[in-house]
Amino acid sequence: MTYISVLGLGAMGQALAARLLQQGHSVTVWNRTAGKAASLVAKGARERSSAADAIASSDITVICVLDYAAANSVLDGAASVLAGRAIVNLTNGTPAQARATAERLAGLTASYLDGGIMATPPMIGGEHALILYSGSKPTFDAHVGTLEALGVATYLGADAGLASLHDLALLSGMYGLFAGFFHATALVNSEGIHAGEFLKLLGPWMTAMMGEFPGYAEKIDSGRHGVNVVSNLAMQAASLENILTATREQGVATNLLAPLLELFRKRDGAGHGDEDISGVFELIRRRSGAGI
Repeated sequence: MTYISVLGLGAMGQALAARLLQQGHSVTVWNRTAGKAASLVAKGARERSSAADAIASSDITVICVLDYAAANSVLDGAASVLAGRAIVNLTNGTPAQARATAERLAGLTASYLDGGIMATPPMIGGEHALILYSGSKPTFDAHVGTLEALGVATYLGADAGLASLHDLALLSGMYGLFAGFFHATALVNSEGIHAGEFLKLLGPWMTAMMGEFPGYAEKIDSGRHGVNVVSNLAMQAASLENILTATREQGVATNLLAPLLELFRKRDGAGHGDEDISGVFELIRRRSGAGI
């Protein structure tokens, strides 16, 4: 049994605390706005009137609040009790924010893990819940058994910003997938075709196309976009231009895909039309001016 505090009782904080209670841990909870702890107290949690009291009563503290401004406000208010404490921040934010918080807590001699939750509240504790961690390796090793109760605990490295970086990158992939789905569905919907019916074709097609990712990843890592090309960028640009022409003809907005066509054209116009589509990566990567 671990003595653990959960600060922040929104939907995710509630799910985290409930799961820890279910696993037999001693859970202390705190929330800035009163009244959210009742259901958890009924399950055996102990409520504290201040974040400092909650942190002081536990071996490890999990923070899950709206943003880093809120998280830092909570930690500032509890600065007097942070020395020697293990803090796990599962608040969504940016790598720079995570690194700044890690530096602040290092100055207070607290150990810090930053985390990214790749799950919705109902998924917590389930087999598909993934939680990314970065920061203090000793803290992760000491508490990984407890953290595994919340979801698959994946440690990414000592740089506290890595969990946030991976979290946002994974979400970027998700939103890109959603964008393709929304555009494709809007296109067939312009002729009255229902989304559910179209998904019978689109779902397997998108799954099959994800099989191209390993090849693209290899080309991105090597920078060799001109090897093993099946459908070159110039052809892909012509295809995407046809898609957007048809989109306009059908009265559908082009907002989601038009920026991608601009990148295709730019890369093709710079003499890379015979390369694979992965060459577009060179236009958006950090220091994108090199090699275009």
